[in-house]
Amino acid sequence: MTSTNPSHSTPIAEKRRSRLSRKWLYGLAGAGVLGLILYSLRPQPTAVDLAAVTRGELQVTIDAEGKTRVQDRFVIAAPVAGELRRISLTEGDRVEAGIIVAQLDPLPLNSQVAATQAQIRALQAEMTGVDTQRTKPAALNQAQTRIQAARAARQQAQAQVNQAESVLAQAERERDRMADLYAAGAISQQELETAQLAATQRRQELTTVREQVTVAQADIQSAQDTLTVLTAEQQDPDYLLEVYQAQIASLEAELATLSADAQNTAIAAPSAGQVLKVLESSARHVTPGTPLLELGNANRLELVIDILSIDALRVSPGDPIQVNRWGGEGTLSATVRQVEPAAFTETSALGVDEQRVNVIADFTGTPPALGDGYRVDAQIIVWRSADALQVPVSALFRCDTDWCTFVAENGRAQQRQVELGPRSDFAAVVEAGLEEGDQVILYPGDQIDSGVRVRGRR
Repeated sequence: MTSTNPSHSTPIAEKRRSRLSRKWLYGLAGAGVLGLILYSLRPQPTAVDLAAVTRGELQVTIDAEGKTRVQDRFVIAAPVAGELRRISLTEGDRVEAGIIVAQLDPLPLNSQVAATQAQIRALQAEMTGVDTQRTKPAALNQAQTRIQAARAARQQAQAQVNQAESVLAQAERERDRMADLYAAGAISQQELETAQLAATQRRQELTTVREQVTVAQADIQSAQDTLTVLTAEQQDPDYLLEVYQAQIASLEAELATLSADAQNTAIAAPSAGQVLKVLESSARHVTPGTPLLELGNANRLELVIDILSIDALRVSPGDPIQVNRWGGEGTLSATVRQVEPAAFTETSALGVDEQRVNVIADFTGTPPALGDGYRVDAQIIVWRSADALQVPVSALFRCDTDWCTFVAENGRAQQRQVELGPRSDFAAVVEAGLEEGDQVILYPGDQIDSGVRVRGRR
């Protein structure tokens, strides 16, 4: 009878079970690796940036640079020509209305006043001897002889004109005849040019003698005028009195102007304010109208913003303005007072000519620490709403002539057409096509299309 020894069978069974366990482990590991490979090869969702369609405050602005400007600016100019004395005022000095701010040297004007007064006295002295002054017969005869000589000269010049016209007509006929012969090839071009030159010379000679007729006619008129004056002086000595009186009246009018100019050499401030600019500080000769000073009230500032003409159509008086980067803390407020009716051309930094328009605005209250000509950044608010359904503009793109966006729904991108209202640089008002809370894809690229699986970036 054969017996089995337990001590010999147990190690063999354990070895068999160990081999079987390792096979199962290897199988499971291989299945896991295969699963990982298959999972890695399956299509992965495209990572995208998502943003929600929200409802809240939105404002549309036109951003531009502006500068401050004194509202009431006075440019004080020299009223008359003269030597300007050195101006002692400097920028920032306060002046009161009526104070002398510039002075011209009155000496030259005073000298002209004295000279004019002397001329008036001389004419008044000459008027006392008018009754003893009468024209002599010899002067009358001389004037008549001059008229006769001038008429004879005109008659002679007219005869020369008649002769010159005949000669010119003959030269023109000869020129035309030569032109026909040249066209037929019968003469040379030099012969034609000689005929043309002769016609031109005859025309110039005619012009010269016609001018002689004009000169002779002017001599006749001058001689007749002289005779008329002499005859009047011979017949009525009071004529000279009228002449002197007219001259005296002219000098008196000139004297009044010079006296007024002499009084205007002291230039006063038209109103109280501050000296904004000293345009002519040194002593020198100035002409009438030369700008000397600029005065203004620095506490009364306005804002000047130049914008593109296409943007100006959206701006209206009363629109609010936010003023940023003005050099201080916080934001200043202003209101549009006027959009200037005329545009001007300005070259941009890229060398492009742009049509721009000035928008004039008033500050709300007195702006602190600002002066004339200070630069600021302004935002003109042309539209705003406290409860606007809005979508980021970075989620929008053109689809034909409409606007579209991609919405993430159930892990997939879906294209939607939307209707938009006013828009700012960052968001646009949604009028139709989206609801509050919709998740839109920002900056959609070529890999995004309807039905593509997407996931939001963390």
